Amino acid sequence: MRLWSPSGEIKQDRPLTEEVPVVLEYNCVTFAVMMASPSDLVDFSYGFSLTEGIIEKESDIIYSQIKDAPKGKIAAIEINAQAFHRLEKYNRTLSGRTGCGLCGVDKLEHAIKDLPKITSDFKTNAKLIHNAMNSLKSQQHLNKETGALHAAAFADHTGHIIAIREDVGRHNALDKLIGHLIRENIDPSNGFALITSRCSFEMVQKCALFGIPIVAAVSATTGLAVSLAEQSGIALIAFARKEGLNIVSDIADRIIK
Repeated sequence: MRLWSPSGEIKQDRPLTEEVPVVLEYNCVTFAVMMASPSDLVDFSYGFSLTEGIIEKESDIIYSQIKDAPKGKIAAIEINAQAFHRLEKYNRTLSGRTGCGLCGVDKLEHAIKDLPKITSDFKTNAKLIHNAMNSLKSQQHLNKETGALHAAAFADHTGHIIAIREDVGRHNALDKLIGHLIRENIDPSNGFALITSRCSFEMVQKCALFGIPIVAAVSATTGLAVSLAEQSGIALIAFARKEGLNIVSDIADRIIK
């Protein structure tokens, strides 16, 4: 590629981020086609399944296998009878764009779900969250190469980042993270999520369904995200950057001084 600046122009080879269609098949039935980065797709299949309400626990998935397809990937997911019965309530067979959290949903109740109340009594301080967010960039190894990926991370009660997943889509990155935590049996109630994007309502919804009590975003949030955070008892932080952070909603008093 050609790199231009006021001082001149040079040619340089730089890696590009890949994005591929990922077909999510449950018991050989296509449910959705999502555009995603072709990494950690088993994690993605678990996280997507939970945040879509198809599964309630890891054991609802009998197995998940990623297969190559001529133009993308297939996540072949085998689920138990109870989960498949939940799946039959949906009608979602459309394609999902890279940044799409609700593509193909045809019912309002499937778009904005009734969220459980977070029962965790987890509390932490703003400085610890601030330090964790500042350390996140150095751990975004895929993004270092291309500059085109979002990240979602989970930090424990000490502020140590114990898991991070990256994707061209912010929803996908969070689903991959949740899927990893499910598969590793990591308790979501004793830590917080970090996301390198804006925080729209779908991001809060995913964290609420999984049981993460605090969500910190590097960019802005939306009014509906705040409303859902207050309903579910999630502490919501926006503009978590070097200069500080905005505690937008903390109805459960989770952020201590």
